[in-house]
Formats: sequence, C-alpha cells, structure tokens
Amino acid sequence: MSDPVQSAKELATQLSHMLEQEFVALRSQELDQFEQLQPLKNELLAEITRLAPPATEVQTLPQWQDFRELMLVCRDLHRRNSVLMDRKLEAIRGTLESLRFPDPASSVEVYDRLGHISRFSRKSGYSDA
Repeated sequence: MSDPVQSAKELATQLSHMLEQEFVALRSQELDQFEQLQPLKNELLAEITRLAPPATEVQTLPQWQDFRELMLVCRDLHRRNSVLMDRKLEAIRGTLESLRFPDPASSVEVYDRLGHISRFSRKSGYSDA
C-alpha cells in the first residue's frame, strides 16, 4: 500500500493545478471548460478527504506539514477564483439591472433592433405614435 501522506500531497498538487485551470477558464469566460473541471475537482477533494486525517491532526502531525501547506495554497487559489467569479456575477447583475430599470441619468447605451446606438427611454413606444 502506498504512503497516504505522499498520495495526499500528490492529490493536493493536482488540485492546485486544477484551481489554476479553473482561474484561466473563469478569466477567459470559458464556462464550458470551467464546468468540465468541477466533477474532477470534486473527485480530488473526496479522495483527499478519504486519505487525510482530520484537520486538527494535520496541524499537529509533522509528517503532514507539507500537505497542510499545499492545502493552504489551494485554499488561497479557491478564494481567488471565488472573488473573480463574484466580481463577474456582480458586473452581470449590474448590467441586467440597468437593462431592467433604465435610469435617465445613466450613460448606458445599447443597440436597437437596427443596430444603432440608442439610449433607454420610456417615452417612445406605440402609445406615442
């Protein structure tokens, strides 16, 4: 049987690489690639959970120190990805909000059906015709 400490370290290294790939996919807005990584990431996390002792033991056992440091790196990478995803979602929400409730003072411009830039205006419509 292989050494659980070494196996867990290898899995943590794989997880860090996967989190880097996740970041690249998020940054370039390749959502299909991001979605494909999720099941693989979950499998890695499940295997790490199976191999590693509870966190309280990992902190006190010297042979798990390298693994713990790798997992802290993974935690930071995950947080970075989460922040990027939250920022992108907030930008999308802001855009949707400006499309739903146009503000006359807003500088948001959109294209009309003919491809011309138009500002939102509630004044024009069939009732004005």
